[in-house]
Amino acid sequence: MKAFSFLALLSITFSCSQTQENFSTICVLPNQLKEASACEISNASPLIWTIEDNHNDNILFGFNEKGELQKKIRITNVENNDWEDLTSDDEGNIYIGDFGNNDNDRENLAIYKIKAEDLNKDETEAESVVQFYYPEQTEFPPKKKDRIFDVESFLILNDKFYLFTKNRSSKFDGTTVLYEVENNSTQKLPAKKLGSFVTCEQFNHCAVTSADISPDKRKVAILSSDKVWVFTSWKGNNFLSGDVEKIELNHDSQKEGLCFRDDHTILITDEGSKKSSGNLYQLKLK
Repeated sequence: MKAFSFLALLSITFSCSQTQENFSTICVLPNQLKEASACEISNASPLIWTIEDNHNDNILFGFNEKGELQKKIRITNVENNDWEDLTSDDEGNIYIGDFGNNDNDRENLAIYKIKAEDLNKDETEAESVVQFYYPEQTEFPPKKKDRIFDVESFLILNDKFYLFTKNRSSKFDGTTVLYEVENNSTQKLPAKKLGSFVTCEQFNHCAVTSADISPDKRKVAILSSDKVWVFTSWKGNNFLSGDVEKIELNHDSQKEGLCFRDDHTILITDEGSKKSSGNLYQLKLK
């Protein structure tokens, strides 16, 4: 029995050290970023980009891996109702997801495009605004048990946006729903429901807060406070239909931003406190 216990302990220790080895802190975020809610890399810039959510300034921030703030771009023609995530296309254009919806009562959900060539400016306008709605939502807000229309995560692929809901229902069961939204600014568009996935059952550990797709378009990752789920081999455009690997980070914080640096490396940001900013982390995939 003692020999078995020792081997079991050795196995657990190895597993934990392996996880810690794959997940590490790169730097402390700039002091100005107390509520970093996104993490994105653009092909048109060497910087890591983020935003702050929920009625903070309408500013796109760029920083480096030393934690130095290099760029602040004020977006002059749109309001920060609740900016929650960033994504970028192959040309380096960055898109801002203004779709945070904690109370499930918003009817002005939008996505803004910042042109790649404007990432070296101090001030610019969003080139286009995509407005959308969920056909399944008929009450604003719905009953507490039906509050499943908050979103903090999205990505772009083949000129379409893919959104992952943050379940805020009173009977939270870990379900995130995948929606597709056309990249079209001429009319208010219905979001198309594609599928769903159950993460786990504790809101503080299982609610989805960010997402991204790898440069080779073969992996999609979604984030929670202490976990990452990586999907591969999906069918069509329903990423949640694929094989999935759950990665326990063994590190619990208010993680709000995730992006792929390359096909095998994920960058993650978290929010700080009133006294300090959060951190930039690195997760190495197998």
